[in-house]
Amino acid sequence: MDTYRELNVESPKDIESVKESVHRFAKDVLRPAAVKLDRMTDPRDVIALDSPLRSVLKQAYQLGYHVAGLPTEMGGMGLRGLGMHVLIEELAWGAGDLAISLLATSFPFSAAAASGNPELFEKFVKPYIADRDGSLIGCWAITEPQHGSDELVPGTPEFHNPRVTGQVVARADGDSYVINGQKAAWVSNGTIATHAALYLTTEPKAGMAGGGVAFVPLNLPGVSKGKPLNKLGQRALNQGEIYFDNVRIPRKWMLTKSEGYELEVERTLTFANSAMAAAFTGVARAAYEEALDYSRQRVQGGQPICEHQLVQKHLFEMFTKVEACRALSRAVMIYNQTSTTPSLEHAIAAKTFCTQASFEVASDALQVFGGNGLSKEYGIEKIFRDARASLIEDGTNDVLSLAGARHILSRAGVTGPAMAR
Repeated sequence: MDTYRELNVESPKDIESVKESVHRFAKDVLRPAAVKLDRMTDPRDVIALDSPLRSVLKQAYQLGYHVAGLPTEMGGMGLRGLGMHVLIEELAWGAGDLAISLLATSFPFSAAAASGNPELFEKFVKPYIADRDGSLIGCWAITEPQHGSDELVPGTPEFHNPRVTGQVVARADGDSYVINGQKAAWVSNGTIATHAALYLTTEPKAGMAGGGVAFVPLNLPGVSKGKPLNKLGQRALNQGEIYFDNVRIPRKWMLTKSEGYELEVERTLTFANSAMAAAFTGVARAAYEEALDYSRQRVQGGQPICEHQLVQKHLFEMFTKVEACRALSRAVMIYNQTSTTPSLEHAIAAKTFCTQASFEVASDALQVFGGNGLSKEYGIEKIFRDARASLIEDGTNDVLSLAGARHILSRAGVTGPAMAR
């Protein structure tokens, strides 16, 4: 099996089995499909019904990967902690963009299952769990045109600023909520999703903290979608706008109300950042392995370039960063999925460290390829573009670092002007 050395000598056999099966899927299905999708010049072709994307989703659903995080008693794989990390790293080793798309599919259904609402479970979650053709696709609809990182700084004074409010607003009307507004072009699976976990505003005077999370089927009257986004990296990951024009949902489909919204955003961000760290450990590993293989084949000065000391130095620095990513992101994933008090600052630390390291490893790997690294004949240029996007994705690393620092200082009891800005 062409993968890394497992340093956890007590790794359970069932986790090793998951690693082998997911790696095989990533190698044989995800990676070749992602290359084809990346080369499509029109993003509408990526989401066409006869696109390789649809085949990838169907095969992933048949293997049950769309319900990896749901409990076994509900029909899911029940992966948590180490098992979830292994699955995400392997998927993203194959293709970071398709891994994120697949992970996003479960978002609204997992939220509905966790809510304990029996109607939502019977009507929406059960069909999703039983889906084997990839026809039910979820999305995490939080980002807005005027609010990127604004949405992702719970626990800070900015989150409570009444001058900064969301653009998708739900108004109570009898036994319903009526929703109006627009989500940004960065919603993953945005134009192919059938259902959304919609993060919206219910109490504008409370700023970004005055929100809620609603389960919204996207075939309701008043829902429309923009065109799929054309972008530099992660081109196999569909992203696009969603519009809401007087969309009416039952009140009981509001999974989280304003009093619990900030805590829910913190919980969501903690998992999302932990998952991003695991995913870009896989992307970094893919870049390192590409460089290692190439260095054994490419001859310069009459010998393979892996025999050149400068290349050896680059390879070992890449190897070290990949191992550091796995050590940190695994520890954070295991802690945050098993502890009763998950740590947002550790999740942010893992996300910012692993995505930055992934970009650096991809850049160094491309350097090892020399001029060939710039050619689309080699996969490293796609990995480089995919890794670059991760520095902005799910909150820019700059803003996330500030949010993480606020949490650290707050826990240390620091108050004053610096914390009030």
